[in-house]
Amino acid sequence: MKWTEQQIPRQDGRVAVVTGANTGLGFETARRLAERGAAVVLAVRDTAKGKRAAARINGDVSVQELDLTSLESVRAAAAGLRATHPRIDLLINNAGVMYTPRQTTHDGFELQFGTNHLGHFALTGLLLDLLLPVPGSRVVTVSSTGHRIRAAIHFDDLQWERSYGRAAAYGQSKLANLMFTYELQRRLAGHGTTAAVAAHPGVSNTELVRNIPAVLRGPVSWLAPLITQPATAGALPTLRAATDPSVLGGQYYGPDGLAETRGHPKLVTSSPESYDVTVQERLWAVSEDLTGVRFPVGRAVAAA
Repeated sequence: MKWTEQQIPRQDGRVAVVTGANTGLGFETARRLAERGAAVVLAVRDTAKGKRAAARINGDVSVQELDLTSLESVRAAAAGLRATHPRIDLLINNAGVMYTPRQTTHDGFELQFGTNHLGHFALTGLLLDLLLPVPGSRVVTVSSTGHRIRAAIHFDDLQWERSYGRAAAYGQSKLANLMFTYELQRRLAGHGTTAAVAAHPGVSNTELVRNIPAVLRGPVSWLAPLITQPATAGALPTLRAATDPSVLGGQYYGPDGLAETRGHPKLVTSSPESYDVTVQERLWAVSEDLTGVRFPVGRAVAAA
């Protein structure tokens, strides 16, 4: 059977926080969750846009300011969410930037790595204790097929200070999203019922492609009708990862079409590099050092 939005269970009584939810994939994810009865928080950088997005959604929707390029903002957003929501059922790390010219975040991190990975790493760590006691709670992080591009975590130049390739930097950030999910799931295994799951939208027609290099815009616009899908379809893997009762921690969902570019959500696999446990552990330690955020779950120590 093909999984569709009609299979999203009722979400009454659940609280869902969706980052980057004022447009595109995040908006469609938030809209469907709210329509199924969840209380949804749109965690967005531009609160004016967030309020306009909230007005287009039927249901219990609120807006929380969150700028993932600033650890100060991430901490303020986490404090705001903690003050208004004593529990969180779903944390959906959806926001992201792609193929940007080299820029840095407020804290000096390369923009794509800092936003896509470190910002979400910090937010998750600051909110995780609100999810741990909640049965069926999940952390869903949105990656990309781009995680296969020059698939490596460049520990010798994480911030791309020596040389910069916008596609490779994006690939590193999306690979980091997957490695974070897999390592988080191992740490969650002995703590309550929270699961860490990943998803990717295939090739979706959203504002995320606005920074692609000019030389690629012609070919992309020509190929778009053949390989892209609307945000309504691109959000389905995330929604399945967040709501399907059969989903297990550590899984990865994406479209079932050719090369996972479009289609209905199914269980998929990521690149061989993404499953390297040693690199996952090292990335986790580096991310803790860079963000100053420590998680309330530690890696289990095997018995001798």
